[in-house]
Amino acid sequence: MSESPMASSQTPQTSVQSRSFRSVAAVIALCWLAVFFDGMDVNIYGATMPHLLADDGLGFSPGIAGTVGSWTTFGMLIGALLAGTLTDWLGRKPLVTASVVLFSLGSAVCALAPSAGVFGAGRFVSGLGLGGLMPIGLAIVAEFAPPRRAALATGLLMTSYHAGGMAATGIGLAVAPEHGWRWVFWAGVIPAVIAVPLVLKWLPESPGVLYAKGRTDAAYAVADRFGLDRPGTTEAPQAGAKGRMSAIGALFAPGTRWATPLLWIASFAGLLLVYGVSTWLPELMRASGYSLTSSVTFLMVINAGGIVGMLVAGRTADRFGPVKVSAIWFVLTACGAFLLRTHLPLGVAYAVVFLTGVWLFSAQTMVYAATARVYAPAERATGLGWVTGIGRIGAVVGPSLGGAVVAGGNAGLGFTTFAVAAVLGATAITLVPLARRGRPARSATPAPAQTAA
Repeated sequence: MSESPMASSQTPQTSVQSRSFRSVAAVIALCWLAVFFDGMDVNIYGATMPHLLADDGLGFSPGIAGTVGSWTTFGMLIGALLAGTLTDWLGRKPLVTASVVLFSLGSAVCALAPSAGVFGAGRFVSGLGLGGLMPIGLAIVAEFAPPRRAALATGLLMTSYHAGGMAATGIGLAVAPEHGWRWVFWAGVIPAVIAVPLVLKWLPESPGVLYAKGRTDAAYAVADRFGLDRPGTTEAPQAGAKGRMSAIGALFAPGTRWATPLLWIASFAGLLLVYGVSTWLPELMRASGYSLTSSVTFLMVINAGGIVGMLVAGRTADRFGPVKVSAIWFVLTACGAFLLRTHLPLGVAYAVVFLTGVWLFSAQTMVYAATARVYAPAERATGLGWVTGIGRIGAVVGPSLGGAVVAGGNAGLGFTTFAVAAVLGATAITLVPLARRGRPARSATPAPAQTAA
C-alpha cells in the first residue's frame, strides 16, 4: 500500500551527492537514442530535398517544399505543447513511446506517398511525434542528471540530434541516388522497431509524476535507484486538469512572467535557425555555386559541428551559466551566417559551416538549459513544453522563409535572414536574467517540515 504524501516528511531522503553520470547513464542513453532518431527523421527531409524536387511525379517545387517543411514544424508545435502539458498527467514513458511511434508512422506514409499532399500529411504526423519527444527528453534529463552537470547533460543529449542528422545525410547520400528517396524514408521506420521496445522495458518514470499519482512507494524506489532526492509536494505536479492549468499559470507568476516570453522569443529565433538551416542549407549552397554532392555534404558538416558544440557549450555553461553561453553562441552564429553570403573556396566554406554548426545548434540547446533553471521542478516539464512549442513557430517560419528565398534565387538574402534571427535570439536570452530579478528563491528539494506543511 502506498504511503500518503504526509508520510514523506518522515522518510529520509536520498542525497543528490550519490548521483553521478554513471548512476543515471542508462536513462540518459535511452533518451539519447530516442532523440538520435528524432534528429534523423528531421534531417531526412533536407537530405532528400534535391531528389524530391527532381521527382516530377511527386509534384514538388521550392515553394511547395517550403510549405511541406512548415507542415512538419506546425505538427511539432502542436506536439510540443500537448506533450509538455500532458506529460505530468500521462507520464513520461507513455508519451516518449507515442512520440517515437508517431514519427515512424509519418515516415512510412512519406515513403508510400503518391503526391505532395499525402507526403505533407506524413510529415505533419511525423512532426507531432518529433515535437512531443524533445521537451519530454529534456525534462527527463534535467530531472535525472547530476545537478552541477545539468547543462552538460543537456548538451550531451542534444549531440544525439546531430548524430541523427549526420546519419540521415549519410543515408541520403548512399541510398537516394541509386535507389530513390523513398527508401531513405523507409529508414525512418527503424525507430519504432529499435527504440520503442527499449523504452518500454528500461526507461523509468519520473518520481515526481509517480508521487503525484499517489504511487509513493514506486516514486521512492525510482528515486533511490538513481540517486535522486525522494519527491515531495514541491517536486510533484498537481494532478488533474486543475493541476495542468496551474502549471501553465505558474509560467506567468511573479519572477517568471517576463522571463517566459523572452525564453519564447529566444526559442523562436533558435528554432527558425535550426530548421531553416537543416531544411535549406544544401539548396542555399547550390544557389551559391557549389556542386550537388558538396551541397548535401555541407549538411553533414554542420551537424558534425553541432555535436562538438553541444559538448563544448555544455561544459562551458556549467561553469559560466547557460544564458551567457547561449547569447555569445547566437552572436557567433550571426557572424558565420553572414560570412556564408559570399562564395568562399570549398575548404574555407566547409570550415565556416562547421564552426557555424558548433555555435548555431548549441545556442538553442542552451536556451533549454536556461529554461530548466528558470522554473521550479513541478513547473519544469510544462515550461520546457511551452518554450519548445512556441519556439516551433520559428521552426514553421524557417522552412517557408527558406523556400521563398530559394525560389527567388537569392542565397545571400537567406543567410542574411538567418544572421538577423541569431541577433534576435541573443538579445532575448540576454534579457532573461534581468526579468528574473526579484524572484523569490525556491528550493528544488523541500525540507521535511515544508513537505508536511
